[in-house]
Amino acid sequence: MPLIQTPIVENFQLHVVLFQTNDDLQHLGFSKEVAERIEEADSSRSIYRFFSASDAMPNKDRLDASTECIAVRLEEEDEKNRLKGFHVVQELLRDKMQAVFIESNLDASADYAFLEGFSLSCHKPQHLGNSKSSSANWTVGYRGKVSNEALEALDILCESNFIARDLVNLPQNFLNPTTYGERVRELGSELGFEVKLHDKAAIESMKMGGVLAVNRGSIEPPVFIEMHYCSSNSKNKKPIVLVGKGVTYDTGGLSLKPTKNSMDFMKADMAGSAAVVGALCALARQKADCYVIGLVAATDNRPGGDAYAPGDVITMMDGTTVEVLNTDAEGRLTLADALHFAKQFDPKLVVDLATLTGSAVAALGGEAAALMTSCDQEITKTLIKSANAVDERLVEFPLWACYGTSLKSDIADQKNVGSREAGLIIAGKFLEKYIDYPWMHIDIAGPSFNHQIKNYRGKGGSGYGVRLLLDFLKSWG
Repeated sequence: MPLIQTPIVENFQLHVVLFQTNDDLQHLGFSKEVAERIEEADSSRSIYRFFSASDAMPNKDRLDASTECIAVRLEEEDEKNRLKGFHVVQELLRDKMQAVFIESNLDASADYAFLEGFSLSCHKPQHLGNSKSSSANWTVGYRGKVSNEALEALDILCESNFIARDLVNLPQNFLNPTTYGERVRELGSELGFEVKLHDKAAIESMKMGGVLAVNRGSIEPPVFIEMHYCSSNSKNKKPIVLVGKGVTYDTGGLSLKPTKNSMDFMKADMAGSAAVVGALCALARQKADCYVIGLVAATDNRPGGDAYAPGDVITMMDGTTVEVLNTDAEGRLTLADALHFAKQFDPKLVVDLATLTGSAVAALGGEAAALMTSCDQEITKTLIKSANAVDERLVEFPLWACYGTSLKSDIADQKNVGSREAGLIIAGKFLEKYIDYPWMHIDIAGPSFNHQIKNYRGKGGSGYGVRLLLDFLKSWG
């Protein structure tokens, strides 16, 4: 849904006016009486609706008598303005309006946040049945201080977020490792980044023991997806590598999950990889000046006849061994091989995103992701600043050596699970064994999937991580 800068206010069903003061309203055509009435209204309100824009705005030319009007009071905080964009979209959906004109004379930053929340709320989930989707096809015009270049960048950001959401929302019988790889290759060909797909034979030749162990119970072969984007103007000789957990469906394997409220939405266990794909799509469309590689070990985790079992000892790609005590702690095994694979690129930084632990959900709910890092404070602060800027918030947890002691095994180099307490940190300590570069681990298990619509992140896959990565790479990469 591209936003368009247009001076024409005709042929729209709804005229949305963004304001902060009485003077803003009068400048945009509201009568003094209406502006004063809004000013005197309940201060807790921020959205005011008029069934006739021409009555509310008698000083505005060329308004159709049937056009309605909503005045939206914006604030200083970006996230509050994003949420106001979401609330306006909910009104439009309720009234089945499809043509909207948004006008403002405020600073571009306030408008942009509102437009971002508005646009992210307009996602049309892919419909797999015969009946038509209830989502509207919208035309949105805009007149204000946000430049056409910024509007185009916003469209790319939203579309890339939607790509991630759509990947997460696809059921496992539509998105298995093979079809996932094919979809990523299509996106790369369309948008301009290189994609290499490594099949099972290649994964075996690379001795990715973690990926192969998780895949043993499945009838679907694994695929290792490698994405490369490098601008000719990139200042970085060393790449930033993004690694995403790509378990397309997680039954828990032989450590089977209970079905109710646990396995039901495990199609979303590849949300970390979807964020990586979405970020690569955006960078390619933006023709961003950077060098970024994306890695995804795609497999599902099933309890089939040859499934790996609790008690097994497996050999990872780096040659170390792992005693498997819980086959539902599979994501760290696939990520470990991908993290080791990343060493060959001599990366400037590696960031992994994964729906890794229930412990992260227990600690933070759906409001934030857990961060663990081996990086210096400068890089970490830059990432957290980006997280706060886009409201994909992070809470940093320590990687103290004491948390790794419970991973010690009597028969292997380490176990794949440790003590029950501090499970999200222990998972980070497991992964830390496979790095020799600056590294950030983000456990997105909480905010990656929404069971109901609460805000502009929608229902189902939220696309969490795409906006965070893009803001961070713009600031640091």
